[in-house]
Amino acid sequence: MGETALETANPATRTPGIPQGLTVILAGFLPILAIVSMFPAVGAMIGHFAPTDPTAPTKVPSMVTAPGLAIAVTALFMGMLVDKFGRRKLLLVSTFSYGIIGVIPFFLEDLDWIYASRLLLGFSEAAILTTVNTLIADYWAEEGRRRWLTLQGMVGPALSSIMIFFAGTLAAWKWNGIFLLYLVAIPIAIAMWRYMYEPESDATVRRNLGMDEAHSGIASFPWASVLGIAVLTLFSSAIYYVFIVNGSVVWEELGIADPESIGQITALPSLFILAGAGIFWLLGRKGFSFRVQVATFLALLGAGLALMGLTSNWQGMIAGMALQQTGAGMTVITLIAWAQSRLPFQHRGRGMGVWTATFFFGQFSSPLLVSLLRTEMGSMQAAFLAMGLTSVVGAVIVLLILGRNNTPTEETVVETATENAKVP
Repeated sequence: MGETALETANPATRTPGIPQGLTVILAGFLPILAIVSMFPAVGAMIGHFAPTDPTAPTKVPSMVTAPGLAIAVTALFMGMLVDKFGRRKLLLVSTFSYGIIGVIPFFLEDLDWIYASRLLLGFSEAAILTTVNTLIADYWAEEGRRRWLTLQGMVGPALSSIMIFFAGTLAAWKWNGIFLLYLVAIPIAIAMWRYMYEPESDATVRRNLGMDEAHSGIASFPWASVLGIAVLTLFSSAIYYVFIVNGSVVWEELGIADPESIGQITALPSLFILAGAGIFWLLGRKGFSFRVQVATFLALLGAGLALMGLTSNWQGMIAGMALQQTGAGMTVITLIAWAQSRLPFQHRGRGMGVWTATFFFGQFSSPLLVSLLRTEMGSMQAAFLAMGLTSVVGAVIVLLILGRNNTPTEETVVETATENAKVP
């Protein structure tokens, strides 16, 4: 392989590799752990607190999702900290604090204090998500991002299954034993301290490529790009969470209410989430634009939800799930990669903070919107059909307008110059 002008001009420049990639994947899983690890413990926690707290059946499920609300509120602020003080320090502090705050409920007996600790945990999660997504863009150009985001999309479900297994075991041992899982953040923080480094600025890259300041591209905050990121991310997130939150209700409307039966039936179509990650990688490798990739996952999500809304039997539900899960496997990693491609280095932290905030606002708003549709239309299946058709319409709109009037970001200028400067 030929060397780039960047590498020849500055041999001391650090090159990210497998240690950084694996650390990023593990760090990105921590906010997912905060949700998936809790579900096996919900019943045990309600049973523990219900005799003394009549609000426990409502408060415990709300406690599970409380970090998401904190993320939505604080992510933009975390993005500002990333741009002002750097990536590595904030990532180290937030990951270490995640482990400490996450395990605190193991030592508590008051549900209100546990709820408060979960909100505080959301601050750490917001910093981790924003910083990790920023670092992926800082360390790698588009091909490298696509590779590591694809691996993240494939490894995440496997890690989720492993953690759910351990979570069930810990919940069976003790009602709050689940919170010991959060200590896994400590060795991840040690790995960050060892392998993660503060990336160079784009100004340094330009100098190494022999570019003058006239080629600096965008200096002011890219409001138009960030607004587009916010709107599309909010819309996609609201569609993404429709099945995750309300899928079991549709099964009940089809006459299948036993959780064990639902788990057995849905095990296979759930694996299609891995196919979605593979499609993301393949479309990017074949040179398809982000416009096509975003439209693809919206169309798959929409078609799956619509089919689940129209079906009258479990076979149709399985087919709809396969489509929906394929789209779900593409959604998050495509949105992250697209947002990263639109943000210059000096504003990347704030931009990814906006992405994180709007994605979790979508998580918060989705069940409210679906509940409203269910009330107005008479059934959850009808609500699924409406959301599915909305997603398909969104896919068409994306194909027509996304990327039509994009102006080059500073990153685009740098990466183009790097490509042109390759030595044969």
